[in-house]
Amino acid sequence: MHEIKHDGYRMIARRTGDRVRLYTRRGFNWADRYPRIVEALRSLRVRSIVIDGEAVICGTEGKSDFDKLHSGAYDASVFLYAFDLIELDGEDLRPEALELRKSKLEKLLARSDGIRFSEHLDGDGAIIFAHACKLELEGIVSKRRDLPYRSGRCRAWVKIKNPASAAVLRIQDGTW
Repeated sequence: MHEIKHDGYRMIARRTGDRVRLYTRRGFNWADRYPRIVEALRSLRVRSIVIDGEAVICGTEGKSDFDKLHSGAYDASVFLYAFDLIELDGEDLRPEALELRKSKLEKLLARSDGIRFSEHLDGDGAIIFAHACKLELEGIVSKRRDLPYRSGRCRAWVKIKNPASAAVLRIQDGTW
């Protein structure tokens, strides 16, 4: 399965009871920074949950806008694109297949405002990537639907970045 690669901050969103934490890759808790995501997590009808996703803000064309996100001026509008469900009500879902985890996540987020389900596409990855490039998106992430969750980088998830995307150009320019 293939998902759009959003240009934002990777985030692990964790809620236990009323306590919410939003962990960055480096382990910082940014719950104070993104109130929309925090409120969305609190509104879910669960006791506990852990979601893997990308904190983003969209520009006028509906694409993620990293410069706007990075500025901090729009923190109250940042939402989470959720692409994986790691834990739900005390049940560790990491051993389950990605397809099952995503199915549970989609049902759970059906009415959420600050957390959006990251849709996936089936089909030829090369064609999907070509379309992502035409739309000037950052790229795609291709994933094995039958595998359990693994944290960190792994071969089960392959990121393919659009060489003309703002994210790639930002890294080449040294501005990030």
